Amino acid sequence: MSNTTQKRNFSKVIILAIVLLVPGFLYLLLNRIGSNEYVKLPIYGEKSLSGKMNRKMGREIPDTTYHQLTPIEFINSRGDSIHFLASDTVITVVHLFYTKDTTLSRVMMDNLYAIANRFKNNSSLRLLSISVDPYDNPESLKNYVRSYDALIGKYWDAVSSSHTDMLKYAREEMLVDAMRNPADTNAFVISNNYLLIDSQRRIRGFYDINLKTEVDRLEDEIKLQLVEEIRNNPLKVEKR
Repeated sequence: MSNTTQKRNFSKVIILAIVLLVPGFLYLLLNRIGSNEYVKLPIYGEKSLSGKMNRKMGREIPDTTYHQLTPIEFINSRGDSIHFLASDTVITVVHLFYTKDTTLSRVMMDNLYAIANRFKNNSSLRLLSISVDPYDNPESLKNYVRSYDALIGKYWDAVSSSHTDMLKYAREEMLVDAMRNPADTNAFVISNNYLLIDSQRRIRGFYDINLKTEVDRLEDEIKLQLVEEIRNNPLKVEKR
């Protein structure tokens, strides 16, 4: 056999090997990238090891317990009971306000109206405006949110609770500032952040409403979290 023929046969073997092996390699590579480099939002609050082990991709990984908000019951502007964080199939955006406040609280509501309008057809997202004033009732809430009537009541509610210490709940559960104003007993000092909470009641983001870039980031990260929920709980999403 001539050298030319040998080289030609060797070239054919190399080409055949490439044709057979490269597609499989690319599949494994893309599958690994897809499973390992999927972008997730951080989880805020204290975390600890549960003592259990989870097996993932052939490895034993310690199970982590994250900070979770306690579900509570509110009354909304229509007098209906709202069970905060009772569903494990929705994500929630929340913020604090009170009806006597015409500055920060109003800005928070105005910005959330824009978010509510963008996601008004998505039943996997809930929006809650939570009053820290125990004296806020359905009537005062209704008067305060009158200009948002087009969207209030579907997946967005303004709520209050007379039996929950919302200042304590905000500090210990939501991990944000909330206190009575020492200079005015009828006023409160509240956080200027929106919170994004996943279906497992974990905080996934804080967003400063004073910065437009932060409000834009909230919108983007709502979409990102919705994708994560579908990825993690496809059957639950389908049942909705």
